[in-house]
Amino acid sequence: MTQSPWQPITPAKPARTPKEPLNRERIVDAAMRVLVESGYEAVSMRKVAQALGTGPASLYAHVANKRELDQLLVERAAAQMRYDEPVDPARWQEQLKAMMREMLRAMRANPGVARAAIGAVPLGERALMSTERMLTLLKAGNIPDQAAAWAVDLIPLYVTAIAFEETVQSATDWTPDDVERFVSGLRSYFESLPADRFPLTVALAGALTSGAAGDERFEFGIAVIVAGLASLAEKNPAS
Repeated sequence: MTQSPWQPITPAKPARTPKEPLNRERIVDAAMRVLVESGYEAVSMRKVAQALGTGPASLYAHVANKRELDQLLVERAAAQMRYDEPVDPARWQEQLKAMMREMLRAMRANPGVARAAIGAVPLGERALMSTERMLTLLKAGNIPDQAAAWAVDLIPLYVTAIAFEETVQSATDWTPDDVERFVSGLRSYFESLPADRFPLTVALAGALTSGAAGDERFEFGIAVIVAGLASLAEKNPAS
């Protein structure tokens, strides 16, 4: 029936755009955004829910708690690691170093993930695949079982610590000039210490305050770790 001319026209309601279903992938995407924009301390179930335009209760149907969310963040970084080259027993040391560099690259690509990884045992499939490859490299180098088991804890701990330190430093508003002034002041402080009580600190003041920029220090660390592991290699491993 035609509407009477004196009746007000009711505007048609706009069709609602259906919400994209919530799933783990979207939750991790949102958590990553919060992590990069506001830092690890800001990542909570409530904040992630806000970023998704929903309530925290809806997240618990997909993620059990904050601890599991941390695992998923670490798993996201682990999924970005690439190891295309097959394990070569003759090159296990160089391949292990390359793996450590790749771990750092993945953490740098996901600022803040290092904080989620500290103190956690990564249990996601991709993280476990990285552990498996590391063990394969260590056994290819004839590293004893217990040493290999400890190494797959030590190595990620070292890489994670480097990545976390970089995250903390990047959170400051220091300019390169600020850093240079700080390092110069630190060197001067070491040089001013009583030489009779701190003779080596005074003598090595320059070395103690150099090489902090870039990857030089990181490369030193991975060289020391791999050389130490190589020294433990069994000469005549059981078949």
